[in-house]
Amino acid sequence: MLYLIQRLIPAPLHRAILPWAHRIRKRWRRFRKVPLQGVSVILRDDAGRVLLLRHSYGAPIWALAGGGLSAAEDPAEGAKREVREELGVGLTNLTLLDQLDEVISSSPHRAYIFTALCIGTPKPDLREILEARFFALDELPDNVSALTQNRLALLSS
Repeated sequence: MLYLIQRLIPAPLHRAILPWAHRIRKRWRRFRKVPLQGVSVILRDDAGRVLLLRHSYGAPIWALAGGGLSAAEDPAEGAKREVREELGVGLTNLTLLDQLDEVISSSPHRAYIFTALCIGTPKPDLREILEARFFALDELPDNVSALTQNRLALLSS
């Protein structure tokens, strides 16, 4: 439902609002410390490269596709939803790689880390996602987030 409401807002206005919303959300998490759940998806292409994204909010870093889960949402369904919303592509061979309990913005966070093959050409939504590019694991850009680096390390464990 929220996704549909967000689509009614013009993309440039949505992009302008997201940095403010991101800061408010982080402060709210620090204050409330409500347990959260989310997904990260290590999307690969047929050449084995990984897809990294640049968001329109937060630090100017490269990250994985993913996002938060609603209270009763199945993690695999959430992974598919996030990738579809952010990039307009489907997934195949979706596999749960690991489940991590961590702290993000001072709140307990359970992260479900998936791997999958990307079906189609990723097209950033130009709202939340500004850029999406595939990188070979040995040619990652310098500004990959620490969280993403930790998740990518799971591929070799």
